[in-house]
Amino acid sequence: MTKIAIIGGTGLNSLKTLAITHRQMVRTPYGAPSSPIVFGEVYDKPIVFLARHGSGHRIPPHQINYRANLWALKDLGIEKIIAVASVGGIIQALAPSTLATPEQIIDYTHGRHHTYFGENISSVTHIDFTHPYSESLRERLLQAAKKAAVSMLDRGVYGATQGPRLETAQEILRLERDGCTMVGMTGMPEAALARELELEYVCCAVVANWAAGKSEGIISMEKIESNLVNGMEKVRKILEILIKSDSI
Repeated sequence: MTKIAIIGGTGLNSLKTLAITHRQMVRTPYGAPSSPIVFGEVYDKPIVFLARHGSGHRIPPHQINYRANLWALKDLGIEKIIAVASVGGIIQALAPSTLATPEQIIDYTHGRHHTYFGENISSVTHIDFTHPYSESLRERLLQAAKKAAVSMLDRGVYGATQGPRLETAQEILRLERDGCTMVGMTGMPEAALARELELEYVCCAVVANWAAGKSEGIISMEKIESNLVNGMEKVRKILEILIKSDSI
């Protein structure tokens, strides 16, 4: 039975080594997920793939049905999630095309359906979110990167912003003062919802650009797309090794 799922974000809508067996649209109490769930195999290992932004990258970050996405994966028996996400680099160590797996997250989003415990509940439920990512899964991701000879920064703080616009330079300075080392738009409530469903969850962050004010000139989509092509090739190598490993 398939136990691991990959949620692909900007730049990762598929895996080249994924042999697709079938697709399935899963019904959930929270509506439809972003896209049909793709079932397949990577080196004869079963895997499930979900395109976070939908087919053709059509759903903006603030309109993603995160609750349906995570619920659908849980309903299929998934236990572990590798969440691939593009981010902006705030610190010098996170230059475009580099990879990182953060250990902490700060939520700056608003107005998103961020919990399963807000309606039709018999009592208030609180989850421990001290460590938002699975440490054991982070370690496996780092080991796979090492085997793939791909540099991946261990640790970091993901600042989750609302989007879909990019941030101002002053907003990035605020995030930096708060301790954020990278900035993205899809990290929350995805990570928290995974915790509510007791799913192991880890973020594989790909730096698409320098965050606002961290480089000369404006941020262009051409540069972002070029950096993502390079960064996602590294991600694919890591994921192939991770999936192939018996430890996962």
